[in-house]
Amino acid sequence: MSLSKHALTLSVNGSPTEVRAGLHDTLLTVLRDQLQCTAAKRGCNQGVCGACTILVDDRPARACLSLAVNSEGADIRTLEGLNDQPDMRLLQQAFAKAGAFQCGFCTPGMLVSAQALLRGKPAPDAQDVRKALSGNLCRCTGYTRIVSAVLDAAAMIRKEPVAP
Repeated sequence: MSLSKHALTLSVNGSPTEVRAGLHDTLLTVLRDQLQCTAAKRGCNQGVCGACTILVDDRPARACLSLAVNSEGADIRTLEGLNDQPDMRLLQQAFAKAGAFQCGFCTPGMLVSAQALLRGKPAPDAQDVRKALSGNLCRCTGYTRIVSAVLDAAAMIRKEPVAP
């Protein structure tokens, strides 16, 4: 078994980025340890908790289950790369207003998943939100305020023009 590192070029948050990764290095490890993209959290490392959720080609993905070497050519977006987008700012405001987080550990994954939902379905109902966030675990707040925050953000986004 080779433990050598391979040079890779990943597109992270809109920029081509050179990294070195072994065949077994996850995208989460590369994002956090080499690129200092720390919003994606290392939670269960089994794809269960959703704390490491990022967007890969505009779809939510678990960075702890994705191998870095398989990520070349994909458009990878972390919360750091989404923070300046108007719809993400509105989601963050809605989360704060609703008190939709306590410890904040799950919040980045929730926000990324919620943004992906709202881009595909601008007028979701509560069931749509629950389904979209079903892979994201919160151990502090429960989900009532989180679902309300996403629905409030959806209403705000529909009222404001939001660039894709």
